Amino acid sequence: MGKPVNLNRFRKEKARAEKKACADANAAKHGQSKADRTVVKLQQDRQRRDLDGHKVDE
Repeated sequence: MGKPVNLNRFRKEKARAEKKACADANAAKHGQSKADRTVVKLQQDRQRRDLDGHKVDE
């Protein structure tokens, strides 16, 4: 005879896996990860600072 299976745990793990797959699909479809957005923002801030540093005050 096999090992008993907790059906509640199995059901919840399956639901979590489906939610994760849906979330991954939405993330790929709708945009960037938070880390990617942070990198882009830091690059833009750096470029803005460099450009402001080259301005000549009249």
